[in-house]
Amino acid sequence: MVMTKDVLYSLTKGGFAPQEEMLEVARKKGKLYIGIPKEIAFQENRVALVPDAVALIVNNGHRVVIEAGAGKAANFDDTDYSEAGAEIVLTPRDVYKADTIFKIAPPTLEEIEMMQPKQTLFSALQLPVQPQDFLKKLISKKLNCVAFDLIIDDAGIFPVIRAMGEIAGGASISIAAELLSNVNNGVGSILGGISGISPTEVVIIGAGTVGEFAARAAIGLGATVKVFDNSTSRLRRLQNQLGSRVFTSVIVPKVLEKHLKSADVAIGALRATRGRTPCIVTENMVSEMKTGSVIIDVSIDQGGVFETSEVTNHTHPVFRKHGVIHYCVPNINSRVARTASYALSNIFSQVMLNMGDEGGFDGIVRKDPGLRNGVYIYNGILTNQYLGEAFHLPFKDINLLMAAI
Repeated sequence: MVMTKDVLYSLTKGGFAPQEEMLEVARKKGKLYIGIPKEIAFQENRVALVPDAVALIVNNGHRVVIEAGAGKAANFDDTDYSEAGAEIVLTPRDVYKADTIFKIAPPTLEEIEMMQPKQTLFSALQLPVQPQDFLKKLISKKLNCVAFDLIIDDAGIFPVIRAMGEIAGGASISIAAELLSNVNNGVGSILGGISGISPTEVVIIGAGTVGEFAARAAIGLGATVKVFDNSTSRLRRLQNQLGSRVFTSVIVPKVLEKHLKSADVAIGALRATRGRTPCIVTENMVSEMKTGSVIIDVSIDQGGVFETSEVTNHTHPVFRKHGVIHYCVPNINSRVARTASYALSNIFSQVMLNMGDEGGFDGIVRKDPGLRNGVYIYNGILTNQYLGEAFHLPFKDINLLMAAI
């Protein structure tokens, strides 16, 4: 074909004329419909979102419904929530009409019955206290379920576990101080030290977040602190974080037993990555402790560090065994529910805002690998290997599911 001047002009006609600019279409933000039910778990006093967080979420164009009285145990009134823009509803069934449910304790079987297919649930997992058909019920509803305690943030840490650990660590020392006093039939000692009197000795088993903040609180009061852990890297990190040299040791039974004999307070602060916390302190070791000394087993929700530990509650928190006072309340953070609610709400509100920016749950799961780590059911498909193996249920890797979409 001969390319004449006329043919060339016709082929290129308009080629250099001004063209319409093609701009990227902005991602449409999703309007979330969030429900906050009243917690019905025994002595669960926390609430997932505080009024300040609700106001932030509502001002970003989302809808929040909350059951009447949901914040009462944390000293938040219904009027605080209504003034923040939340809708107050009278029954949990009205809450469970929302697309996204945020609660602290895992839902009961009765609450699961009220949930709608394809809903998204954020809650703690707490599998040891769940009935056998708990997972099957969630799967049958084809829900999206996220264990918020397994979410990882940009810094590579578990923000919920970290926040609750900080509170539990500090609270454990406050509780020990109370139990040592005459007011609570203790030996009448002050936790710490004053001039001319030997300081109180505090033994902490576990150098994680709980152990770190328990050590900070005890050192601040002037106590002598000794920390035991099987990880030398955690012990080294603890000393660096505290900015002072404290007694540290790997867990050697004879060494631990020696220091427990002179301890006024012993804190169980180990956390198991899977299954039960290892029982480190035998009953014989406890029997050798001083009469009137105090054990605070923060690890009781995973079985406990002390062989003598038995689950107690906020109404009857202590018992004595071998003359040693034991405090073994699993949900220690509910003792300071308002502070704990603020700490959780700071995390959850940001998750909600990010979720809205990504157009909803599917968008945030694809975008955020840290949140994806907490997903254990996606559209009715079990995605957690540990749960699948523990309950003999089929599971699929969520990263593979995301790749297939």
